Amino acid sequence: MEEAQRALLQRSRLRLVGELQVAPLWDLLLHKGVFTQDMIEEIQRAGTRRDQARQLVTDLQTRGRQAFPAFVSSLRETGQNDLAALLSEGAKFPQLRPLDLKPVEIGLRGGKGDTYRKAHEYLPTPVQAVTERRQVSTRPSAADQGSAAERSRRNSDMVYVLKADPCGYCLIINNVSFIEESDLSSREGSNVDCEKLEKRFKSLHFDVLVRRDLKAQEIAGELQRLARQDHSALDCCLVVILSHGCQTSHIQFPGGIYGTDGKHIPVEKIVNFFNGSHCPSLRGKPKLFFIQACGGEQKDRGFEVDSDSPVNQPRGGSVESDATPFQLQPGNLDEPDAVASLPTPSDILVSYSTFPGFVSWRDTQSGSWYVETLDSVP
Repeated sequence: MEEAQRALLQRSRLRLVGELQVAPLWDLLLHKGVFTQDMIEEIQRAGTRRDQARQLVTDLQTRGRQAFPAFVSSLRETGQNDLAALLSEGAKFPQLRPLDLKPVEIGLRGGKGDTYRKAHEYLPTPVQAVTERRQVSTRPSAADQGSAAERSRRNSDMVYVLKADPCGYCLIINNVSFIEESDLSSREGSNVDCEKLEKRFKSLHFDVLVRRDLKAQEIAGELQRLARQDHSALDCCLVVILSHGCQTSHIQFPGGIYGTDGKHIPVEKIVNFFNGSHCPSLRGKPKLFFIQACGGEQKDRGFEVDSDSPVNQPRGGSVESDATPFQLQPGNLDEPDAVASLPTPSDILVSYSTFPGFVSWRDTQSGSWYVETLDSVP
């Protein structure tokens, strides 16, 4: 969607939330490819009609170039002509007229001498050939040394200070076992990941808290408790989540995390618990999120793996397994487990284990490749 269309939706947001009838739109928006069925169901779970309308307007801004005209067309087809006209009129921008450029004759008075003199006044002085070799000094001047010092000072201002002890809080959420009704497999090997990261972050002087097998609401509760802590004397905050996941509607951070009850919490909501307005004592301090979780349109049920792969063969039989779209094929020796993103607001880094739409891999005995890589950083 173009930036001008997003801005128009924002300007019209109040009226859209107040008047938009969402129920007749679902089939049309699904048919036109604006939203998937999962996305529509998530919007419907927002609550009242106003809540659903508000969520629809928010999610619409994340869709592709054809989303805006498809939405306006759907409004007309469902008889919501006033709202369609509101957006259609706002989307019309005046065309720029081509400049009517005509040559202008500049009259120069006087004789030939006058003409040359006046024209010469408007011409640049020709560059003279350099006949003498100048001595060039390679020693930095006082001004150069001063600017170098200024650049060094500016660079130091851009570096986070991590001198507190403890450096900060680190919350690790490790979901391994899921209820049968969730249709999600047990995440064998995740305990290995958890132990590696707990040991690593303790060695970096973080106060580490590990919570295991939490429901979606319990995950939200733990994160809110961490965000409400006083971080004034600390320099950083870490959140590590090891679980199954799913694809959700988003503005900046894709993906959702499943609790052991099969319900999910969006990554965007997780990150927003720690923004400047909700967690003022972390303003200007780095907030890092490391997420190892399945991703995709459908729930990832996982599958068991053998540990009898040849010693001289890479895990999974392919060095490209971490960049292969999720397919259940016989012979895969690892479990698919995550989706990625790089969007980064102020002082926030969200690290996923792979790119959106792709899988990452977790060995049931030695843990995930992603965590193994994190743990190998010196």
